[in-house]
Amino acid sequence: MSGKLYVCGTPIGNLEDITYRTLRVLNEVDLIAAEDTRHSIKLLNHFEISKPLTSYHEYNKDNKGGYLINKLLSGENIALISDAGMPGISDPGEEVIKQAIENDIEVVVLPGPTASITALIGSGLETGKFAFEGFLDRDKKRRRAQLEELQYEKRTIIFYESPHRLKDTLKDMLKILGNRSISINRELTKKYQEIIRKDIQGCIEIFNEREVKGEFVLIVEGFKGEVEKVCEYDDLNDREYVAKLMEKGISKKDAIKTVCKERKLKKDIVYKQVLDL
Repeated sequence: MSGKLYVCGTPIGNLEDITYRTLRVLNEVDLIAAEDTRHSIKLLNHFEISKPLTSYHEYNKDNKGGYLINKLLSGENIALISDAGMPGISDPGEEVIKQAIENDIEVVVLPGPTASITALIGSGLETGKFAFEGFLDRDKKRRRAQLEELQYEKRTIIFYESPHRLKDTLKDMLKILGNRSISINRELTKKYQEIIRKDIQGCIEIFNEREVKGEFVLIVEGFKGEVEKVCEYDDLNDREYVAKLMEKGISKKDAIKTVCKERKLKKDIVYKQVLDL
């Protein structure tokens, strides 16, 4: 009989945020798979948890994923933890969770701290509908292309960002999304937690005057205007628009060019959406 994979949320800063259930499971499993064992051992030592620990991260997930699945299939119970928050959110844990489900292994998710939702609730922006984007691409051109895709997203948007890219990301947001309201959250739940609620321009001015430190969650206001229609196919998504043009006898190549030109999109973005047409 297969073991169970327990997906355990761990504190994003304040250790008091861990749940009783997570502590019990960490004490009972046969093995703990951690994103960074050096980081996680501090957490385990604090709560006097002594269990075998193995690394599972972005750079070894292909090989280590198979190792963990074999352990689970042999009957061992494994707890999956990340450096902070819920595994699987902008995190390699997503892959081993999928593999476990594909192998009919029971996956038990233990609710716990999540930086994205913590920041969203405290942002003062709309929480009824939101889009989670995680980290934008490191490459400048691809990052701007991603923001262009989100230009007319009406839901509140959640981003993660590192300190050395924050300023460039804010400048790109101002240029592409406009000067919207934004909540910038730094070091959530930690001693030096900081939440800045301003517009994007105001935040750029703040961070131009200081050193940028810590990990950030950005909560950005959704698009509030009306999208100006430029053609009769504005109600169609990119894939549907290409398909409609092809129905009229236009080649796939030319249809993609037309959609990219009219909607100011990168060719590779549209191409990926219509591979099977």
